[in-house]
Amino acid sequence: MVENDYRWRNGFPKIGIRPTIDGRRRGVRESLEEQTMNLAKAVARLLSAELRYPNGQPVECVIADTCIGGVAEAAAAAKKFKQAEVGLSITVTPCWCYGTETMDTDPMIPKAVWGFNGTGRPGAVYLAAVLSAHAQKGLPAFGIYGEDVQDEGDDRIPADVQEKLLRFARGGLAAAMMRDQAYLSMGSVSMGIAGSMVNDAFFQEYLGMRNEYVDMSEFTRRIEEEIYDPEEYKRALDWVKKNCQEGPDNNPAHLQTSRERKDREWETVVKMTLIARDLMIGNPRLAELGFEEEAQGHHAIASGFQGQRQWTDHFPNGDFMETLLNSSFDWSGTRSPFIVATENDSLNGVGMLFGYLLTNTAQIFADVRTYWSPSSVERVTGYKLEGRAAVGILHLINSGSAALDGTGEQTKDGAPAIKPYWEISEEEAQRMLKATEWRPASVEYFRGGGFSTDYLTRGGMPMTMARLNLVKGLGPVLQIAEGYSVDLPEHVHDTLDQRTDPTWPSTWFAPILTGGGAFTSVYDVMDHWGANHGVISYGHIGADLITLASILRIPVSMHNVPKEKIFRPRAWGLFGTEDAESADFRACTAFGPLYK
Repeated sequence: MVENDYRWRNGFPKIGIRPTIDGRRRGVRESLEEQTMNLAKAVARLLSAELRYPNGQPVECVIADTCIGGVAEAAAAAKKFKQAEVGLSITVTPCWCYGTETMDTDPMIPKAVWGFNGTGRPGAVYLAAVLSAHAQKGLPAFGIYGEDVQDEGDDRIPADVQEKLLRFARGGLAAAMMRDQAYLSMGSVSMGIAGSMVNDAFFQEYLGMRNEYVDMSEFTRRIEEEIYDPEEYKRALDWVKKNCQEGPDNNPAHLQTSRERKDREWETVVKMTLIARDLMIGNPRLAELGFEEEAQGHHAIASGFQGQRQWTDHFPNGDFMETLLNSSFDWSGTRSPFIVATENDSLNGVGMLFGYLLTNTAQIFADVRTYWSPSSVERVTGYKLEGRAAVGILHLINSGSAALDGTGEQTKDGAPAIKPYWEISEEEAQRMLKATEWRPASVEYFRGGGFSTDYLTRGGMPMTMARLNLVKGLGPVLQIAEGYSVDLPEHVHDTLDQRTDPTWPSTWFAPILTGGGAFTSVYDVMDHWGANHGVISYGHIGADLITLASILRIPVSMHNVPKEKIFRPRAWGLFGTEDAESADFRACTAFGPLYK
């Protein structure tokens, strides 16, 4: 597998730290220089200690060379940040400063301001003034103001300020890492699914991304002309034969295929995996083999594979390819997951990308397939749902790219989890493989055969389900539902699973209910969901998704995130404070797409 060093060879955006200061000399500025710069250094230490890039390295911060007391120093900092490839900025100050003279005015860079809560110097006054300037100029910024008063000269970062700094930094980095990357469509529209009607204006204006396209016949060409690394293919196939358990064939006897054909299909799906990876990010080995153009790849941070039906009516399906690429390991060991959306559902692919960039963990792609009410479960199985599942559950299931991480066979503090690849052990990788069967694909669905991923997600994991939708006349909107994976007794799972396709991976999900709106009941969550697909991320990351969405000017149409965790630019409050959901829509409309 192409190693992480090659994949991330172009580096990552950095965080720019801007220490602003009262520009008055002859006593005022001089008395503040040390404290102001120390605050900037403290913020940089916090972010580098707590946040990592997708390759596992600590996030890098760049501090302005001097405190910023006026426009000349602001311009010097902007120049330094541009040269250092800064993707977001955080302004820090313990005092009054000249608002419009010291502010970051780059319209493409997400920005936040921390105004120190102290009585000696009016940092809060500067914070209010400069945020007013940001709003007036159409450059919304996040305002950070600690709840408790600190003593003058204190350079500690209070816990509530740390939380907001980290939340903004995660969202800002995610936005910056998407910019100038590509989404690669491998094929076109799958079975009339609207999400696979790739909207290039959305990618360009909201995400700062470009779109790349290849026909699925490119897979056929590369297979037939052997445009892949033959040594890696042999190593991969050997690993698959050793580690990937083939499950029972559920097809009717007259549709079951021979052992010889199944073996050929295994060879094909392994080649497809190599080819999709090479199409996304390139592979220097191909240049050595004489395929210089193909070696370049499409600079894709995310992709989607159409599959159905033009490919799967004739060739093995993409389930193995999608599942393994989306997972945090393969024959080369642990590595960064790739983002590959089933059925080229680009909107679900973007949701997967959001979750991945915020957490550095693999994402589960699933159909939001069925709402099971307690009465329905009891009628069918005789079992009364209990615990978190007591008021109903959602069956999340899809044949394709449910990353093997979704088995829940990784552990954190003794509980099932999904972790960044650098925290995953070989033992955990083996457990994920043992918990998965590769079932011969249902030939009625997939005439070309292939192998579908089959596992059951362990219960007890905090999870966030999300979906990005496009609405005519409105644009993109995001839906979020935090909840938990749940365990069912084996006979209950088997009975319910047999009513759909038992060769596919299952996650039983119980959303957290609030008693109002779309979260009045589990049925309401299902009834309000905007599409047939959803993304499932490990952890309750709804607040981070909301922050990222506000940076990108994407309103959130439903969520169950506690009010106190929501962090948006300060200007959002100027659109109304009583109904935050409506204010979010108005603010996103007023400010418009970030890159338009």
